[in-house]
Amino acid sequence: MTRSTVAVRPVRAAADLKKFIAFPYRLHRGDPQWVPPLRMDMRKLLSRRKNPFFQHAEAEYFLAERRGGRGAEVVGRIAAIHNRGHNEFHEDTVGFYGFFESINDQSVADSLFHAAANWLKQRELTVMRGPVSFSTNDECGLLIDGFDLPPAVLTPYTPPHYVDLTERAGFTKARDLFLYHSVNDQLPERLIRGAKLIAKRKKITLRPIDMKHFSEEVELIKQVYNSAWERNWGFIPMTEAEIDHLAKDLKPVIVPELVVFAEREGELVGFAVALPDLNVALKTNPSGRLFPGILKILWKARKITRLRVMLLGVVPEYRSYGADALMYHWIWDKGYALGYRWAEAGWILEDNTAMNNGLVRMGFEHYKTLRLFDRPL
Repeated sequence: MTRSTVAVRPVRAAADLKKFIAFPYRLHRGDPQWVPPLRMDMRKLLSRRKNPFFQHAEAEYFLAERRGGRGAEVVGRIAAIHNRGHNEFHEDTVGFYGFFESINDQSVADSLFHAAANWLKQRELTVMRGPVSFSTNDECGLLIDGFDLPPAVLTPYTPPHYVDLTERAGFTKARDLFLYHSVNDQLPERLIRGAKLIAKRKKITLRPIDMKHFSEEVELIKQVYNSAWERNWGFIPMTEAEIDHLAKDLKPVIVPELVVFAEREGELVGFAVALPDLNVALKTNPSGRLFPGILKILWKARKITRLRVMLLGVVPEYRSYGADALMYHWIWDKGYALGYRWAEAGWILEDNTAMNNGLVRMGFEHYKTLRLFDRPL
């Protein structure tokens, strides 16, 4: 490709958005670990009309193009994100970037970061953090190890050179996020026995989600979700509209036995959600298009043996009651009975000592790390 000036411009027309969505499919074609999402899901995620994230945020999408003999060719993309909900909650002035994709060329990456930084500075933000697409409630972080292992559902895969492109552009580590996987076929009996004794004494009981009353179950989750995670670094409370939106998206793929509620005398005090690793099925559809790819996806989905424990939280006043261990044990037992033989848990903040130590005690092993980066504006 002829070396020439990189031009970065905002996405304006529908054709530009189509290019923004399409670029990773071409860029990562042939990478054995990259999993192509459904293009229709990406369109919905990026839609300012359909995604309730935009009720408290705004974003600009940018394309990097290089002109050559065949005209302008897309060589990168990025989104600049102003999350007012984050800034109000944390009382800071952090802006974000996400959906970063680039060829392995520092000039392209620098041009993309420059465009995003300028857009954020215009909104009087002082730090650019990322990647988050769109927030820490979504896919976030660059992979810094475990590049030879497939990503589980709703976790990112990024090639090794993205770390170099980011650090050479002046970013430094903000936080690491740990991912764990199971290394045994059952949880330690001594740990579970102790958790059961505590839970019995504290009157903690477990039950699966009731799919016949799904809307009511989601309303219960709303009551505890934000309090269960509010002390975490970078946590952004989800609005009711965002929880409804996520629940609607997840409902078709939920396995009821793998969504468990912890209750004390009828009051919800915690919950956990594990999903089949749909990336196993999505991998069979490299184009990301629904038709005819859906047939391959549905066929492969019947044979998934991997799980991801994507959410597990307990409200603060009940965290010493053994509910977390019991919920992991529930998912482990039910999942194994349904034919699942591997599970990923996380992510967990690197400095969340209690959660990290607890997962190790339960037989999980830290096997991947994602990193969030900061750069002053």
